[in-house]
Amino acid sequence: MNLPMTLRMSSAVILCLSLSGASMARAEVIERVVAVVNDEALFLSELRRRASPLLDRVMSAPTEAERVAGLGQLYSELLEVMINEALIDQAARRMSIRVTTAEVEQAIRGVIRENGLEEREFWRLVAEQGFTEAQYRRDVRSQLLRLKVLNQRVRSRVNITEAQVREAYDQRVRQANRRVRSRASHVFLTLPAGASAADVAQLRAEARAIKARLDAGETFARVVADTGGGELGWLSEGDLPSELEEALTELSPGQYSDPVRGAAGFHIFLLHEREQGGSELPAFDDVREQLQNQMMQQAMARQQEEFMEELRRDAIVARRL
Repeated sequence: MNLPMTLRMSSAVILCLSLSGASMARAEVIERVVAVVNDEALFLSELRRRASPLLDRVMSAPTEAERVAGLGQLYSELLEVMINEALIDQAARRMSIRVTTAEVEQAIRGVIRENGLEEREFWRLVAEQGFTEAQYRRDVRSQLLRLKVLNQRVRSRVNITEAQVREAYDQRVRQANRRVRSRASHVFLTLPAGASAADVAQLRAEARAIKARLDAGETFARVVADTGGGELGWLSEGDLPSELEEALTELSPGQYSDPVRGAAGFHIFLLHEREQGGSELPAFDDVREQLQNQMMQQAMARQQEEFMEELRRDAIVARRL
C-alpha cells in the first residue's frame, strides 16, 4: 500500500532557500510562500509535507554539499507538482467540477479492500506514517479532482476508431513477419584452440571437400555422422552471430550453404524450413479490445500533457524557491 511516510525533519537537517536570495542556507523557516499561481499562494509547509517520504534518501548522501543539492532538486521537482495541482484546482472551479465526500470515502474503501485490510488496521498504518485521517482524505480528494478534470477536458479529444485499431494490429503483423524463424542442421568442423593460419587453411579445405561430397549427392545425415554437427532446431533472428545468420538467410529450404567460418570452426548449413513470425500473433478479434485500450491510454497521456501545457501558457506562475 502506497502511504506517505513520516515527516522526519529536525533543525539539524532542515535545508531551505534563504529568504533574502537564491543561495542555499541552513535555516529553520516556519512558513513562507514558495510560489504564486494566478494569485494563489503555495506554502513551504505543504512542500515539506510532500518531501517527507523522500528525505531519508536525500539525507543519506555522503557530503553536506550533496545533501543541500539533493534537497534543492527535490523541492524544485515537488514544487512543479504543486503548481500543476493548483492549476487543476483552478480549472475545476471554472468548470464547476467538485469531489464529494462520498466519492472520497468510496475511493478509500477501495484502497482498503484492494490491500486486504480492516479499516482500523488501515488507519493505524496511516497514523504510523505520521499523517492524520484528514490529511490522507485531502490527498485522495486532490487525486480524484485531477482525474475528473482531465477526463472531462481530455477524454472528449480522444477517439480511437476501429480502422485505427486495425491499422495498429496490421503494423504489428508486419513487424512480426520480419522476424523470421529457420529450422536448420549443420556440419561442424572444430578449430583447435590457438589454431595457426595454416590450421585454418587446412580446415577450410576439408570443409570445401565435404561440401563437394554433398553436391555429389551424399546425404547430409551421412556427412554429419562422419564429421560432426547435427540438428540446430528452430532459430530466430539474432540467435546466431551475424556472419552465420547471413549465410543461413541466403538459403532456400533444402539448400546447403558453402562453408562459413565461425568463432569456433567451420559450418555448412542445411535449411529445412523457414516460417514468418506473424503466425504466432493472436487473431485480431482476440486482441482488439486490449489493443484499443492500450491506444486509448497512450492517446490520453499525450492529451493530458498538452492540456497541462495549455494551462501553464494561460497562467501567471511566480516561483519563489
